[in-house]
Amino acid sequence: MTVFNKLLAIGFAVFLVACSDTENTADVQLVEVWKTPTCGCCAAWVEHLEENGFTVKVNDVQNTDSFRAALGMPQQYGSCHSARVGGYAVEGHVPAADIKKLLAEKPGDVVGLSVPAMPMGSPGMEHPDYPSKRAEYDVLLVSKQGEVSSFTHYDARP
Repeated sequence: MTVFNKLLAIGFAVFLVACSDTENTADVQLVEVWKTPTCGCCAAWVEHLEENGFTVKVNDVQNTDSFRAALGMPQQYGSCHSARVGGYAVEGHVPAADIKKLLAEKPGDVVGLSVPAMPMGSPGMEHPDYPSKRAEYDVLLVSKQGEVSSFTHYDARP
């Protein structure tokens, strides 16, 4: 085998490793968010994601409806911000742990996760006077056919 062929074989092997499923961990961990510029709870959710190891790119927009629609998330599951990570839509105050679980499980035929209605105690919706208080809520798994199921249930905390 010539030196050129050896270098070519090494280059091809490097290319295959670079294109494998284990690459782009940083890309999968990038969360792109669309939110209004003045929303404090959205900014707090972004901080929650960053504290949990995600890199976040924030896009301040006047209205998130068109971004939600472009991501395939039905409007009835909308909230105050929309996001995309690893090919999935994430709507509302979804905990970072649930996003990590979604990325690890990689369910097919799924639009993504939603926490509609901004429940108290979800990430970014903590009350400063009652930091441990939480309303009961579900993180919803939304399929491409519009079917919805509970991905994670959170009990209320006083």
